[in-house]
Amino acid sequence: MSSDATTSHRPADADGPNAADGTLDRATFAALFGRHPAGVAVVTLTDGTRPVGFTATSVISVSAQPAVLAFSINDTSSSWPALSGAETVTVNLLAADQRQVSAVFATSGIDRFAQVDWHQLPTGEPVLGGTAGWISGRILERVPAGGSHLVIVAADRAEIANDEPLVYRNRTYHQLLEYEI
Repeated sequence: MSSDATTSHRPADADGPNAADGTLDRATFAALFGRHPAGVAVVTLTDGTRPVGFTATSVISVSAQPAVLAFSINDTSSSWPALSGAETVTVNLLAADQRQVSAVFATSGIDRFAQVDWHQLPTGEPVLGGTAGWISGRILERVPAGGSHLVIVAADRAEIANDEPLVYRNRTYHQLLEYEI
């Protein structure tokens, strides 16, 4: 182990990012995860009468068998009221050329679906066009976590495209580069 690695594991003093009460300050936490790359997705659903959607970089695979995924949503999101009562959702994994789609679904106060290509599954869930793929499923649980909710979904349908994914890191969109090891 290098001395740098050892240093990163030493306890911080009470004035540092790790407070004496065991909490990590928001700025340090945000800086660490801002540097950590994440795939960009748009979660879509219906509120019973209209489509609803929002950009998410918090999508994770939880289990492959059975197929379960999760994502988080802030309690103050304009999509939370619809999501809090929804039974199903679709997670649209954005392709590298869909930066504008991500920006549209991250913008409040606009008709997000009027600005993108989309269709509905026979069961009603909205699916965006041109994505790297999508997964739809039934919401199993909504777990309160800080000022957000972790939404756990049992996947039941999916479609995979061969498009490269859109990645977000340090407040900037990126594309993956292939190289041999």
